[in-house]
Amino acid sequence: MVPSLPGQATPLGPPRAAKGPVVNALAGLMLRGLPRIPDRLKRLLLGGRSVTIDGNTLDTTLQLMLVGETAVGLNALIASTDVAAARTQLRILAASFKQNIPVGRVTNLSIPGPADPIRVRHYRPINGDGKPLLVFYHGGGQVIGDIETHDDVCRQICCEGGLHVLSVDYRLAPEHKAPAGSVDAYAAFGWALDHASELGADPGRVAVGGDSAGGNLAAVVSLRARDEGTRLPALQVLFYPVTNYAGETRSKTLFADGFFLTKKDIRWCGEQFIDGAQVDATDPRVSPLLADDLSGLPPALVLTAGFDPLRDEGRQYAHAMREAGVTVDYREFGSLVHGFANFFPLGGGSATAMAESISALRAHLARA
Repeated sequence: MVPSLPGQATPLGPPRAAKGPVVNALAGLMLRGLPRIPDRLKRLLLGGRSVTIDGNTLDTTLQLMLVGETAVGLNALIASTDVAAARTQLRILAASFKQNIPVGRVTNLSIPGPADPIRVRHYRPINGDGKPLLVFYHGGGQVIGDIETHDDVCRQICCEGGLHVLSVDYRLAPEHKAPAGSVDAYAAFGWALDHASELGADPGRVAVGGDSAGGNLAAVVSLRARDEGTRLPALQVLFYPVTNYAGETRSKTLFADGFFLTKKDIRWCGEQFIDGAQVDATDPRVSPLLADDLSGLPPALVLTAGFDPLRDEGRQYAHAMREAGVTVDYREFGSLVHGFANFFPLGGGSATAMAESISALRAHLARA
């Protein structure tokens, strides 16, 4: 039984439909105010109660965020099963607590794609000549999310990591079923290898990375580069990646509801992405954990969260790569939830985890 948060029968209660732009903006304003609340007051607002599951205690800031989101009816990543509404909800929420982190320069580009041109956004760091380049794939279950929803994440990596970042607006389901998104992701990686110098980056240090579904794409791109004998990414950076669309894990049961990403969200996104596709859920082109051979992959930085339904498949993928001889730096942030890369502006454990993750990313690429 998952412990309850104050005033709740379950941590967040049953999912409710989003109530429109006003509610999303209200949630954003609430989140914007969280960093200014002292920890002692946060604990008082929570009635002194904490949530401990599987040996981890939930970060106080995130616990208060979850309670607050429930109060305004946003208690899941996918608050509406209407695709357009779900996309709009995430865009409004992300925009409402945007930080506008300064970087050297931001340039929107259009690059050749396998179907249509692919929109990308290049973030250049201050004094960025010859710095590494991270090709970044946003999360959102392969259905929602875009360059805008992950603008602050890319800016933070660029600013604090001193890295070039190329954010990729790959094709989404259900309009484009699997493996369309990974085909775009691979094309963008190839373009980055060929054009890194033009961007001012080091062509010998081009990495791939992403969060959640984007972490899945980074893993799939790394597998395809190995299989096709092209240049490997210098590093694969996997924030709480989806690695097995066909699997069930203990963490999916423990954190099925109430911790931002729900098991219902995962199921719905998987249906949009895979049902009716050219591949099924067991195909390594969507489930890299199920690949027969994981040897020969580039070094990996794998980052998971203790209160995330995707925690265990991230752990499993890190372990499987290590067993296959891949160099793996695996870090689990036990007090955090899925999405902590986006929640760094709230402070608390999310900010600490992102600082550590970016520091590790910078260190790995310095040695590449």
